[in-house]
Amino acid sequence: MLTTIHQAKPLVHCMTNYVVANFTANGLLAIGASPVMADEVEEVADMVSIAGALLLNIGTVNTRTAKAMLVAGKKANECGVPVVLDPVGVGATPYRKSVVMEILDQVKINVLRCNEGELASIYGVSWDSRGVDSGEGDMDTIEAAKEVARKYQCIVVVTGEVDFITDGQEVTHVHGGNILATRVTGTGCLLSAICAAVLAASKQPMLELATTLKQYKQASEQSGEELGAFQINFINALQKMAEGHQ
Repeated sequence: MLTTIHQAKPLVHCMTNYVVANFTANGLLAIGASPVMADEVEEVADMVSIAGALLLNIGTVNTRTAKAMLVAGKKANECGVPVVLDPVGVGATPYRKSVVMEILDQVKINVLRCNEGELASIYGVSWDSRGVDSGEGDMDTIEAAKEVARKYQCIVVVTGEVDFITDGQEVTHVHGGNILATRVTGTGCLLSAICAAVLAASKQPMLELATTLKQYKQASEQSGEELGAFQINFINALQKMAEGHQ
């Protein structure tokens, strides 16, 4: 799928957080996509109207960007531009939860990309949240994901030690990965942006998102065991995959 993105070169409008913006942009460029990070409310509607897909990532959301995300999301729906929502740390504070639920209420999303704790918050079960980390709790994660997918008529991608993807009916599991991916900033956020690129270039979203999750884990497996070098190696691995070198 990464080679398909490389050939299609979609413009991906990323309304993301400042912690990961550079890594996200470089990761998209590595696979041949074109990132744009516009979040000014006066221009987001114009920008999303020429994009192939929209990412809404609430990692460092504030009142200004929350408003801009709603404007962009509604415009994306008008234009038929697919939307990916990354509800970073949604269960950490009431404000984050309110922003995410408002987006889900007012914007038709195509993909929800989250970890288990974020899914739990959206699903409405008690969870011991640790900031923006997944945290701990007890629920039937697959059934919760399927119910959320059916409720919002979207694909739900839940990432962790084992990733899985569901449209509310079918479920696909993806194994593999590298523990170092959890010890650097931005790997989940970049994955959400790449999911947006998939939607921009894909004709079979469920199948090709699952393929992308597998490739993403393979790239992390090829990125070594040194934490400081991991992000560089990871970007290089994604580039090689997208260009068909491995």
